[in-house]
Amino acid sequence: MNQMEAREVKETVEHHGEKIELSIPNKAEFVSVVRLTLVAIANRVGFNIEEIEDMKVAIAEACTNAITHGNNTPAESINIHFTLMEKGLEIEVKDKGVGCDVEKIEDPKIEELNENGLGIFIIRSLMDDVKIHSEPDQGMTIIMTKMIG
Repeated sequence: MNQMEAREVKETVEHHGEKIELSIPNKAEFVSVVRLTLVAIANRVGFNIEEIEDMKVAIAEACTNAITHGNNTPAESINIHFTLMEKGLEIEVKDKGVGCDVEKIEDPKIEELNENGLGIFIIRSLMDDVKIHSEPDQGMTIIMTKMIG
């Protein structure tokens, strides 16, 4: 391991467990703010450009899903939590909507593709781990994890 790699590993370990929280209005025009925030954090953690692009798409899909299906009014906010991991990043997107039956979320059928139903499929394709939690009248939470490399 060269000196630069050693410094990068040390910096990543030092920030392990740190959290960054962001709350945006339930409006599509604020998704770009979330994407820009993600880029800054992911770059700091040490992700390469391809990994960052994957995460940008995944977080945009999660936020768009929350805006479209989760929150009932524009006054509600969407909360995004970034947790720095030793060699990765965990991203949580939470809305305050009515929730849904997570067991009924299925991967789309290729022969029946349409605009709806692709978001979760795309997120699962781009991230290393995806967990979805929902409680009636408590909203839905999508927890996405991406590891470096």
